[in-house]
Amino acid sequence: MNFDLTKQQHEMQQRVREFAQKHVAPGAMERDLKAEFPHDIMKKMGNEGLLGINIPQKYGGLGMDFVSYCLAVEEVARVDASVALTMTSHCSLVPTQLQLAGNEEQCKKWIPRMARGESLNVWALTEPQAGCDASYILTTATKNGSGWVLNGKKLYATQGSVAGTALIMASTKPGAKKDGISAFIVELPNKGWSAKPVEAKLGMRSSDTTVVEIKNMQVPADAMVGKENQAFGDVMKILLTGRIGIAATAVGIARGSFEQSLAYSKTREQFGKKIGEFQMVGAMLADMFTEIEAARWMTLRAAWLFDQGKCTMKDSSAAKLFASEVSFKVSNWAVQIHGGHGYTCEHPVERYLRDAKLLEIGEGTSQIQRIVISHQLRKENYWSVPAGQQIPKG
Repeated sequence: MNFDLTKQQHEMQQRVREFAQKHVAPGAMERDLKAEFPHDIMKKMGNEGLLGINIPQKYGGLGMDFVSYCLAVEEVARVDASVALTMTSHCSLVPTQLQLAGNEEQCKKWIPRMARGESLNVWALTEPQAGCDASYILTTATKNGSGWVLNGKKLYATQGSVAGTALIMASTKPGAKKDGISAFIVELPNKGWSAKPVEAKLGMRSSDTTVVEIKNMQVPADAMVGKENQAFGDVMKILLTGRIGIAATAVGIARGSFEQSLAYSKTREQFGKKIGEFQMVGAMLADMFTEIEAARWMTLRAAWLFDQGKCTMKDSSAAKLFASEVSFKVSNWAVQIHGGHGYTCEHPVERYLRDAKLLEIGEGTSQIQRIVISHQLRKENYWSVPAGQQIPKG
């Protein structure tokens, strides 16, 4: 069992840490207050290859492992989770589904521009009535000659108004639910695609969250990614990678919250001494550190298992569940340690707390993760004693 990072992984971690500190951290509060999408930062990330870390070199990416990708996401989320969310949604969804289900021609056409950051993408799955239950998609794709016509509405589509590429899930067999869903890749802007940003969000304010209207969108036959009526299985596999990315984002937020709190506890004085010297504050810091370490190793283990081709939905869901709840807990403690100052924009911990909440909801709520995990545990008979056999004593 080896917990050391490879030289390449460590170098990537250091490289992204320096990039994030130099290019992402400045202006994070202002972007949050203005709900301003970081176009310049995303362009710089593309130029640095950071939007193609986990994309194979043959498609223009860096071809690095998923552990390196998660380390990079953590470093970005440590200073601005909105940028990290844009990064993860761009890197782990559309390009992964293209490689999983698309043909080589589609991969060569679409993925390189994503890897270089020339075209951000949007993965259009969620609908007003289809959130955690992705099988209940009502957006339709109807055959029209050799192509298709798409109609419907998508909710909470990340990058919906700034993307140059959309991967849309639609029903090609009405009434069949999960057995009638297909995927289509489309270039944007498109006259059949209208995206409106969601205003006044609790957190992740500089991430582009949109409501999308799809009206009489004409797409050619070769726009279908994978086999007709079989995209639901692909979607479930994509969520596995997405949940690991969310876990890495959560670890980054928690780490940023902890570092801010530790530094504050060393300078803030009350009753004649630094607040970090008080046992109650010290205990919170100790718990923060301990839970962050546990969340990080769960996340990196899931990423390592993914690199080995062994990661199950149970592994990714457990990492996402634990890390997201740790992130919210730690950022809440951070506000508490900062006291009244933590309740204002004077310190970033209030932003960390607001951002952390989304991670308990997006890519499947904490409750859904528990259902996924328990379902797989029952199937695997995990760590259980066979019926009729007693647990050994001593």
